[in-house]
Amino acid sequence: MLHPNDSAEQLASRAGLDPAEVVRREATLAELSLLQRSPGGGWSAVSPETAADTLLAPALRDVLERQTAIAAARAELHALTGEYLEARSMRSSKGRVEVIEGIDNIRSVIDDLARTCKSSVDVLSPGGALREEAIRSATPLDLDTLARGARIRILLQHTARKHKPTARYAADISAAGAQIRTTGVLPSRLLIYDEEAAVLPVDTEDTAAGVVLVRDPAVLGFLQRLFVHHWERGLEFTAEEEQNGPEPTQLERDVLLLMAAGKKNEVIAHQLGVSPRSVSRIVATLLDRLGADSRFQAGVRAAMNGWIS
Repeated sequence: MLHPNDSAEQLASRAGLDPAEVVRREATLAELSLLQRSPGGGWSAVSPETAADTLLAPALRDVLERQTAIAAARAELHALTGEYLEARSMRSSKGRVEVIEGIDNIRSVIDDLARTCKSSVDVLSPGGALREEAIRSATPLDLDTLARGARIRILLQHTARKHKPTARYAADISAAGAQIRTTGVLPSRLLIYDEEAAVLPVDTEDTAAGVVLVRDPAVLGFLQRLFVHHWERGLEFTAEEEQNGPEPTQLERDVLLLMAAGKKNEVIAHQLGVSPRSVSRIVATLLDRLGADSRFQAGVRAAMNGWIS
């Protein structure tokens, strides 16, 4: 300021302002630490850098205190790692089968297994399309697991191929290294971690009823063979599926079901009450729409499209 000892009236006269307005602006600048009282009784200007240091000092002290408190809490929690690992190793003892109830407990167990697995995750997921909530929660866990170098194999049902969120999920984690296949029928939901722990529902009809956590080697061996049995019969889940025309009519669907059962055209015609010529025409049309070279291939592609189950 060029005239630090001027009164409000003098400054107002110089600036062409009302004295009350000068007083208000002086107060505002003082609150921002941009003005301070001079020994002569007026105001002197303060550099913006010094004002910032003065004004923000309390907030910086508060941030530092919070950071110190967070660091202390983190250190206290990390100090419990040894006890946690010891308790987890006791829980992981061989030969144990444990029933977990309550959705929060189930999520906690699965989250713990997913975050600590080192080598592999194998999943049977019946029911067709995945719920979008499940996709949102599974995706970051799966990507983190893959980033640690673990293998992920997921087997879905063919009908999941037509569900766009499931297809996007499959594409995302496949790009990160996961293997996704589909099949027709799956016996139960099943998750196997590191071939050392498996999770399956207590009731396949009511997954909220609880899960069984299995660490028994004999049971785990059976569950692993069950997974491999279905996995080897699955088809690769590609990011882009062929477009095979509109949904079949009920008659076409009935023909497909009987074709898939290995029935000949004459038998199909007899069972459906139509002429063999009509069946032959329907079969030819379906083969063409599905881009199939054989009746078996047509049945597989129809199942993949969700036309038959």
